[in-house]
Amino acid sequence: MGLTALQAHGEGLGAAEVGEYRGASTAVRFGDPQAEFAALRDGCGVYDLGFRAKISLTGGDRVRWLNGMVTNNIRDLAEGHGVYAFLLNPQGRILGDLHAYHRGESIAVDTDCGQLEKILATFDHYIIMDDVEVNDLSAEISALGISGPRSHEVLKSAGFAVGPLQALHVQTADWHGFECTLVGGEDESRPAYEIWLAPDGVRPLWNALLEAGATPAGSEALEMHRIVSGIPRYGVDIRERDLPQETEQARALNFNKGCYVGQEIVERIRSRGAVHRKFSGFLVEGNAQIASGTKIVVAEKEVGEITSVASVRLANQAKTIALGYIRREVGTPGREVMIGTEKAIVIQVPSSEKVGSQTEAALQQHPA
Repeated sequence: MGLTALQAHGEGLGAAEVGEYRGASTAVRFGDPQAEFAALRDGCGVYDLGFRAKISLTGGDRVRWLNGMVTNNIRDLAEGHGVYAFLLNPQGRILGDLHAYHRGESIAVDTDCGQLEKILATFDHYIIMDDVEVNDLSAEISALGISGPRSHEVLKSAGFAVGPLQALHVQTADWHGFECTLVGGEDESRPAYEIWLAPDGVRPLWNALLEAGATPAGSEALEMHRIVSGIPRYGVDIRERDLPQETEQARALNFNKGCYVGQEIVERIRSRGAVHRKFSGFLVEGNAQIASGTKIVVAEKEVGEITSVASVRLANQAKTIALGYIRREVGTPGREVMIGTEKAIVIQVPSSEKVGSQTEAALQQHPA
């Protein structure tokens, strides 16, 4: 578990605490996590993305080969665009998740540092006579992220001449002599950008974004933002025992792309009927004391369990948002359930490419 590039150059960074997050050491918080969370949603928060690993795939078979490895369509991916996908084992269980980007002469794969070793080993296992070269570029490329309605304004103020980007659209840019890659956030209703660049440029860019008006945000605020947006995290909400359709992440699946590892199981589920449980969100009023693993109960019967929890302030009201799995027949949005001793309402999580918007709408439907 190494330091991110930002932390390695972090003297005077101002982090109140440093800890492990997604396989790397990064800032947990800079001050009040609730204020950092508010900046990510309502202003502009800047955060360390050094916990994301970068892999480059080159060679003449790279597109065909990766298309046969992951659940989404790489074959028809336009240059400069990306997709979210799962990597499965032959039994259809989820080995990891990743984003893949068409970069012209290469494919860039982006995943958590905590998943890097498993994904590299899986790639190596399946490259036999294929013209594919896999290179781990994690030591050569780091990243920062910004999120919130002021993100584009802050980017421009920091010196980037770039227009708003489509979801998972990649654009190259030069920033004070540093070659950067800008990536549009996955939820177009909530502006966000990733900025990939060499490790020695991360600290100067961080300072420039702060000077342009961004608020530093640590991993604690990032987790709040992720959970409120209804986005599952591999290793926490998505485990190797889970099947793709149970996760409700339709954005990771393509049913017209042809064969890939685990495809037979995914197709069998689609053709024969839905799985018995589904990933869902849950809303509890106030600051509830709910732990990961707490059982979900309906009519005194266990029907699921919680995987992630965040207590946040939304519109100056305390709310607890949880994510987890529930039996499909009782997981209707609006249904009241018990999570431990707390009453909760089932809310929708994203199942389309519009990540985050459905959870947001559900929260607005259930004011305190």
